[in-house]
Amino acid sequence: MTDTLELDLEPSAAQDPDAQRTALCRKLGVSQDELPPVRLLKRSIDARRGRVRVHLTFALGEAEPLPSELGLPHPQEVRGPAAVVIIGDGPAGLFAAYGLARAGVASIVVDRGKPVQPRRRDLKLLNARGGVDPDSNYCFGEGGAGTYSDGKLYTRSHKRGPVRDVLEILALHGAPADILVDARPHIGSNLLPRVISSMRERLEAVGVEFRFGQRLVELGAVGQGPERRIESVSLQNVDSGAIEQLGARSVVLATGHSARDVFLLAERAGVTLEAKDFALGLRIEHPQGLIDRIQFGQHAGHPALGPASYKLVEQVEGRGVFSFCMCPGGWIVPASTDAEHLVVNGMSLSKRNSPHANSGLVVAISRADWAAVGLEGPLAGVEIQRRAEREAQRLGGGENRAPATRVSDFLAGRASSAVPESSYLPGLTPSDVAVCLDATGLPLSKRIRAALRVFSRRMKGFDTNDGVLVGVESRTSSPVRMVRDPESLEAVGARGLYPSGEGAGYAGGIVSAAVDGLNVAIQIAAKVTHGGA
Repeated sequence: MTDTLELDLEPSAAQDPDAQRTALCRKLGVSQDELPPVRLLKRSIDARRGRVRVHLTFALGEAEPLPSELGLPHPQEVRGPAAVVIIGDGPAGLFAAYGLARAGVASIVVDRGKPVQPRRRDLKLLNARGGVDPDSNYCFGEGGAGTYSDGKLYTRSHKRGPVRDVLEILALHGAPADILVDARPHIGSNLLPRVISSMRERLEAVGVEFRFGQRLVELGAVGQGPERRIESVSLQNVDSGAIEQLGARSVVLATGHSARDVFLLAERAGVTLEAKDFALGLRIEHPQGLIDRIQFGQHAGHPALGPASYKLVEQVEGRGVFSFCMCPGGWIVPASTDAEHLVVNGMSLSKRNSPHANSGLVVAISRADWAAVGLEGPLAGVEIQRRAEREAQRLGGGENRAPATRVSDFLAGRASSAVPESSYLPGLTPSDVAVCLDATGLPLSKRIRAALRVFSRRMKGFDTNDGVLVGVESRTSSPVRMVRDPESLEAVGARGLYPSGEGAGYAGGIVSAAVDGLNVAIQIAAKVTHGGA
């Protein structure tokens, strides 16, 4: 077992290698010459109780690993007919292909969207108040939704699988080495596309095939009852409309939380669907300098700390109200997947140098909630999302403009006649965002308003007139779960189909989706290797 040593240093000392060595020597009671090799394992910031310190954990007697030692084992040659078709090139699908290639199993990865570079042009159009391409947007395309939502890599899903493995694979393909030690690692939406492209290129080099602009239109099922299985997929070219059918021994369904059409395809193919708890609310944005001062006090702006983040949670009427996907130094972006529904999300670049800080501020929604408004069935949560999104689109007024309300006006229960400057490029329409939330039939605005008052007591200035609430943040996670066998990870009702990642209801971010993809790959590879079904 590796011996570790922990230090709590002031920000300036934490940034200085010599100060670190001096502190290590002092704690070990040795001279500089006697100090053994050390490797930084973890770095975190502790700003509790108004005292800002950087917490460092070192491994004693260990040197830094070489880049070639990261992410082992590496993919191997997989030439020949593909045994597996993977639908979706987000983190779950991409890491499933990576895991299969490690085991020598060939796969084809299919995505309805575009590769990174042409996808960027569609996102630029979205931000310029252009139309929404339903197949290439912030949710669909190479890398999935996470590619353009900051690249946050922190997760609580360590028990689900190899989180360190995922981080090492990303670092091996160009992500900053800091992600291996930071307690709240992120890559940035400017760097993550290159990392994703690098992973694809490595997999293509060993024989994995990637096809873009191909939308899933049918899961080919044969047999009945417990013998029902998926043996093919039908794909439609999004440009020509041509249909192609691919046979497959196994199909990985990793289409993300916004591919609502896939829920219907899965249900038609016999997959058991169930409603799943999720959350819905707004984006809240403040000047980043304000958040820095609230969190770091006199240390605000120190280069060792970077832009401050926060994590807030409060129980209101038995439901959690909490911050979600907090983006320090970031932007609010249009995450709609069609013209009739308006959705916003957050992102930031690697330097997190925007003058704005934003976060989701959302309310937990349980199955009991939608029953209370007369909805039932596995897709009831989708209807709740749609109600809020349709109203947001109407209030925004079109061209991807988003409805917005000053925090002070929202707390007073009134619409805003003007709103502060925002990072949201398509522009904001002053209005009452509570209308979007209340269109669901649930008391969401009431619950957020109550929690905001509590948060403003904890973070003095959080209710500033310079804060703005933007609607709506509705795609926090999938409101639907594709039920699967807990051992084989196959879909209940459709053997040979492996639902994976956020869209299947088994992940909540980049890392947990990637872990789930690797876990699915292990199950499929074991069957293929041993000649199983």
